[in-house]
Amino acid sequence: MAQLKPGEMNLGTTIMAVQFKGGVIVGADSRTTSGTWIANRVTDKLTQLHDRIFCCRSGSAADTQALADIVKYYLQMMTQSHGEPPRTEMAANLFQSLIYQNKDALMAGIIVAGWDKYAGPSVYSVSLGGALNKQPFTISGSGSSYIYGFCDANFKEDMTKDEAIDFARKAITLALSRDGSSGGVVRLAVITEDGVERIFTPGNALPKFWEG
Repeated sequence: MAQLKPGEMNLGTTIMAVQFKGGVIVGADSRTTSGTWIANRVTDKLTQLHDRIFCCRSGSAADTQALADIVKYYLQMMTQSHGEPPRTEMAANLFQSLIYQNKDALMAGIIVAGWDKYAGPSVYSVSLGGALNKQPFTISGSGSSYIYGFCDANFKEDMTKDEAIDFARKAITLALSRDGSSGGVVRLAVITEDGVERIFTPGNALPKFWEG
């Protein structure tokens, strides 16, 4: 695995995407760390690649930002050459190819989610090393290990938009309450055929859970 260089920013983080009936939601916490130092408390980790395609990034901030910039450029070029918006699968395949070909030099995990007229809503994960999987929901980042049980127990197919928002918000809140590298606020983006809706939940408005 690639090691962080001294001073390099690391996205110790909680990121996720979930498919619901008619769309997808991407979500993330907002803390960026460099070792034990909190570099930014309110980072926006939801990166828009095209009109209805987003990615969430975990690993090295430098690596993942460079990858996102490259994929965004290629999607714009594809749109110009094909005369129509790109498919979500195209973005996921581009990330997978770049990460796999440079797996010994990169520390990058990516979630890609979006809506297109061919596949409708779809969610993809690209792990460290370049494994690509299509899933109804996926979680990643340092905080994800704390919420696998919650997500497995509470996810259901064909959720409504409100159910999916509640599911994502609760999952990320639980992760940031346990993971020292996750924190801050919760940002969500709801992506449907009609467009993108951004939802911001500040720390004092997050769901409350039992505290021992």
